Order: sequence, then structure tokens, then C-alpha cells
Amino acid sequence: MAVSYRFDENGNQLMPEPKSISWLNEYIKSLIEEEVQIQDVYVLAEISNFKSHSTGHLYFTLKDEKSEIKAVMFRAYASKLQFRPENGLKVLVHGRVGVYEKGGVYQLYVDAMQPDGVGSLYLAFEQLKKKLSDEGLFDDSHKKALPKFPKKIGIITSPTGAAVRDIIKVAKRRCPFVKLVLFPSAVQGASASEELTRAVEYFNFAENVDLIIIGRGGGSIEDLWAFNDEGLARAIYASKIPVISAVGHEIDFTICDFVADVRAATPSHAAEIATPNVLDLKTTLGSYYRGMCTSIFHKIENYKTKVSALENNKVLKNPQILFDTKKMQLFTIAENMSDAILSKTNKLKLELAALSASLNALSPLSVLSRGYGAVFNENDEVVKSVEKIEINDKIYVKMADGTVKATVNSKKVKGE
Repeated sequence: MAVSYRFDENGNQLMPEPKSISWLNEYIKSLIEEEVQIQDVYVLAEISNFKSHSTGHLYFTLKDEKSEIKAVMFRAYASKLQFRPENGLKVLVHGRVGVYEKGGVYQLYVDAMQPDGVGSLYLAFEQLKKKLSDEGLFDDSHKKALPKFPKKIGIITSPTGAAVRDIIKVAKRRCPFVKLVLFPSAVQGASASEELTRAVEYFNFAENVDLIIIGRGGGSIEDLWAFNDEGLARAIYASKIPVISAVGHEIDFTICDFVADVRAATPSHAAEIATPNVLDLKTTLGSYYRGMCTSIFHKIENYKTKVSALENNKVLKNPQILFDTKKMQLFTIAENMSDAILSKTNKLKLELAALSASLNALSPLSVLSRGYGAVFNENDEVVKSVEKIEINDKIYVKMADGTVKATVNSKKVKGE
């Protein structure tokens, strides 16, 4: 790019004409974007300062041991990621180097990203597994017990796959009376996770089933990816109906397996877990029946022995013996009561006589009978002292056999 100079009126060259910042950034941008090597570049680096904007754009820094560069991944590309970028994660990114003119910053515009050394799907699986585990969605305390004798089982799988045939075959062989209700759903592809989620919600709110089996046959992690969907996991966790997850083969594990109430190794295994074996039930019932018959037989024999003993009882042969025995018992009780009453009465008589003698000894009449008399005034009050009597007072002397009236002619006080 040519440089412009200014000249004075005499034609002398002055300093170059100053440029604007916008011009400078635009010029730098043109230089960078014309460099082919950095317009289609792969970079292996570690993520730091990661930020997911509400618009869906991702902003972060890529760094190695010596240097770093700002990077951005717009929503159109970020929405295609199968994992969640995070600080400290080493990634392989593809993009181009460009300049953000307004800020005068050059940065890497990323259009593709994958974890270094591990597949993006596997990393996404581990990230979601940790997230839901930390939230408690896998805790045993939330697991619901399976019904022992389900009448109706809901099945969520492909209507054309081998899984549904295996489930039906095993369930009907084990328990012919159980009713199976199929909710046909895609089990892989873009719409699979949404259809599977809708099926779980349908059985919870629209169809009265006792148990749900959700699953499919085996496959790669890409084939089973619909069963690693967060929305589906939360729908299973919220289900009021017990859920058996039967995804893939025994070695395959999905998020559904961890959040479901029971994990089955295969769809066939799920049908075995879900249904009781009628043959086993018949055997068990037969054993119960034989045990009941034996118990009843022993009870009857025991009652026969008791009846035989009662038949030989002399009281039953001659009931009068029972009455005579009871009569003698009553006579004995009556005699004992009569003797007890007589003994008690005599004892009380003796006690009464003793009390009477004591009272008689203290009686004034007893004193009078020995030649003494009691002096009363005209008010019939006992005269206890000579000082209470005056000359010419009328007094009454009570003796044992009568009363004497007298007039006091004289008195003498003790000690005079």
C-alpha cells in the first residue's frame, strides 16, 4: 500500500499524512486475511477463560506453554458440539485467524472443535453423567421398587426392531396374562431423544401402566446416543411409574441406565425382570397347597385326639359328678364362712366386754355406789369447791340410791 506525503508551499516534503485507527485496523485485517496459511488452520491448545454467552456464542482463550490467543465460536457452530467445552480441556480446533476491527484484536474464529485424545461423544457422556450424578439423579434413595405382579407394562422402543420382539416373546412366555402396550419411537437419529421423552411422559399422564420398559438393541455410541439425552434422563427421574432401562447389550451403558429404577443387561433381560414366571408361581402355589393340606390334616388329627379324650372323661359320661363336686365345694366354702363369722363375733364380744369394764370403772355411778355423793346447786350444777357454797344455800346431794336436799348451816374451808 502506497504512503501519502504532504508538502509545503515551497515543495518541501513534510511528515507522512496521519492515518485513522480504523484505517490501521482495516489494513492489518487485510494483511492477515490474505495470508492463506492462517485462514485454514488446525490448532491444538488448552481452553481457558471460557464463557458461554446468552446468545449462544462461545468466547475463550487458547493457550500452550508459551503463548495464547483469543478465540470465538459463533452459535451456528457451537450448537453442533456434542460436548461442553470447559476450562483446562485440551482440544483440537479448526478455524481461521481474523481481526476484530472495532477492538483492534486479532483472534481465532473457530468453526469446529473436538477433545484431544478422547471422542467428543464420550466426553459429552462423562460430563452429563457427572452433572446428573452431582444433582442426585442416580441416588438409590430415589429408586422405585418394581411391582411383583404387573397387569400392564408400557414398552418404549422401535416397533420394527428386534428389541420389541424379544420383550414380547419373553414376557408372554413367562406371564401370558400380562398386557403389553407399545409406544412406537425412533431409537436413533435427530428426533429420537424427543420421541423417547414424549413416550415416558405419555405413560405417566395418559396410560395407566404399572411398569415402563425403555430400550433398544446394541450398537455404537452414536447409535445409542439418544438414550444419553439430558431431557430424557430428567423425564425418567420424574416418572411416577417405575422404569427399567434396557439399552444395548450387557457391556453398553447409557445415562438412562443410571437414572432408571432398574437397569437390564438386554431387552430380553428386562422382560424377565418385569414379569413373574407363571411356572414358578404354579410350583410355589403347589408347595403352599401341599403345606396347607398337611397342616390341616395334623390339626384334624389333633382335634380327634382331644375329642376322644373328652369322650372318655367321667364328667361327660355322668354330669351329676360335676354338680356334686361343685356342691361340696360350695358347702365347704359356706362352713368356712360360718366359722369365720362366729370366730370374729366372739372376738368382738370379748373386746366389747373389756371396753365396757373400762368405761364402768370410770363411771360416776360406780363411785357413788361405794358410799360417795355428788353435790349440786339449785341450778343442777356440780359444786366442786366449798367456796362456791354460801350459808343458807340450798344444795342437793346425789347418792347411789337417791338425792338428799339440804340447807347449808355452816361451812369449813380446808386449812382453816
